[in-house]
Amino acid sequence: MGNDVEAIGRPSTDDTPAAWRPTLGAWADGDATRFRVWAPAAQSVDLVIAGEAASEPMARDEHGYWELRTADVRPGDRYRYRLDGDRTLPDPASRFQPEGVHGPSEVIDPRAFAWTDLGWMGTSLQHLIIYELHVGTFSPAGTFAGAAARLDEVARLGATAIELMPVAEFPGERNWGYDGVDLFAPSRAYGTPDDLRSLVDTAHALGLAVILDVVYNHVGPEGAYLTAYSPDYFTERHRSPWGAGVNLDGEQSEHVRAFFIENALHWLTEYHVDGFRLDATHALCDDGPQHFLAEWVSRVREAHPRAIVMAEDERKLRRMVSPQAAGGWGFDAIWADDFHHHVRRLLAGDRESYFARFTGAVPDIARTVACGWFFRRTDENTIEEVASADPAVGGVASEYVICLQNHDQVGNRAFGERLHHQVDLAAYRAATTLLLCAPETPLLFMGQEWAASTPFMYFTDHPEGLGRLVTEGRRREFSGFQQFREPALRDRIPDPQAAGTFEASRLRWAERGREPHASVLRLYEALLTLRRTAAALYDPSGTVRVDVLDDDTLALRRDTGDQQHAVLAIVRLRGAGSLTLPRGTGEVVSLDDRFALALSTESPAFASDSAPLDLTIAADVVRVRFERPGAIVLTA
Repeated sequence: MGNDVEAIGRPSTDDTPAAWRPTLGAWADGDATRFRVWAPAAQSVDLVIAGEAASEPMARDEHGYWELRTADVRPGDRYRYRLDGDRTLPDPASRFQPEGVHGPSEVIDPRAFAWTDLGWMGTSLQHLIIYELHVGTFSPAGTFAGAAARLDEVARLGATAIELMPVAEFPGERNWGYDGVDLFAPSRAYGTPDDLRSLVDTAHALGLAVILDVVYNHVGPEGAYLTAYSPDYFTERHRSPWGAGVNLDGEQSEHVRAFFIENALHWLTEYHVDGFRLDATHALCDDGPQHFLAEWVSRVREAHPRAIVMAEDERKLRRMVSPQAAGGWGFDAIWADDFHHHVRRLLAGDRESYFARFTGAVPDIARTVACGWFFRRTDENTIEEVASADPAVGGVASEYVICLQNHDQVGNRAFGERLHHQVDLAAYRAATTLLLCAPETPLLFMGQEWAASTPFMYFTDHPEGLGRLVTEGRRREFSGFQQFREPALRDRIPDPQAAGTFEASRLRWAERGREPHASVLRLYEALLTLRRTAAALYDPSGTVRVDVLDDDTLALRRDTGDQQHAVLAIVRLRGAGSLTLPRGTGEVVSLDDRFALALSTESPAFASDSAPLDLTIAADVVRVRFERPGAIVLTA
């Protein structure tokens, strides 16, 4: 089973799905290789093997799929398809593009990899702590193998899952991944398909789930050949920020939908990934009777019932995370940026663009922590409104993924500054405590756990003409910001095409052992240990209460469902100040003799320049004096 492409590499249970076989691309079929591609407008399709003069004609079925089974092709052979005797193109479902997006595709046999994760059980949303990483900048090598070699550090930190930014084949040698064009092929810039399999296998051995970021709302501008095979992949009836929308509800859309569903099933079965984050799902428009996203989630669940599926969606529609049995789409969670935006507004002062509607006021941060979001839509067409604290409206807090940093919120800044580059570390430690004690699902972006000195900037490696347009467009995006009103100021924005922009974004692992990085890392390790071991922080039946203590301070209390265990975090996000809080059963800070101090962000272990706070837990009151922003965590 460990080497079988039909198996999903997980223990056999009553909910293990039936074996899955590919229907697109090239795959081993007994002692032969089977090829299948959708090209409904073509009059002929031939298989062209690299290095051979002859080609083999493929047979067409009534739906426009062309197929060929041949014993003359083996794994490692490279091939293209010739359409109508004219254009010779890579396979749109290629498993590997060793010569790049314009080169031939390679036949890959996933059965050759020796998996060791047969006993891997995965993780659940309840215990999910996500660590987002970009393969090219995560390690010095910038490869799948380089990332795998560092995963022990991620596991030791306390994360329970890594989330890989998109790895599908992209043009050039460096890219965020959102310009992918060969959606089934891991990028040759990072290594071979087996290198990615080895990374997943290593992660599972360390107790880490693997979530893959996938992009279905567009393909990149260079090397995209989908429309050469069929103009029906995209439609002008729907528009997206990238142009024509993906055709999910028009003529021939059933085959387009099948292509993206096949893509997910391929990652689940051939690579053993544990789930997905879908990029910008609000750009996937579908007016049909069953929304594509609902069908996609359903098919993923059939293939792997324990898969974790998350969406990035600015609408935060309740039906996205509602069960399909209740008419929802069945996602586990949605990325929710409201927490990030409020905290940045308060701590860093961001107020332009989408930050303008966020106040950064502590009461609004408290409401966001209580709900998971601050703004919402009741449907796709209504304007956003302030969220209610009613859990029936807001749903379960763990259904929202919150962060202080992610690739978008760092990399889409002009200079790729991280939050800790722009705020005092004392405030950063306080905000970190709030993030990791909150009931929402936390996401960390690589390096934030040690307050990495490196930025994360936007980078590409397109051909010269396209690259020049990308550079100009990148700088033009910031023209509406006061800081970049003048062209000369915009010219200071790093060129995404420059290799130095990419290299400057690579993490410097050696700095983890130096201050102030080492103490910040110890804080993250301590908080994540607490999150994994304190029952009140992971009990799904528990209660959450967030109280505003003053203009700069809030208290977050979480109790287990049986009220036997509790965690209380008092977080001061700004300035110095004293608090005197009465002890009583009606107060969020009501304490009894079981409570003890578990952690202070001003401990010398966590702050190389500590300013110890003064805490007194008396019979009738709790008194705490903060010399600057900070947080304490008490446990019962």
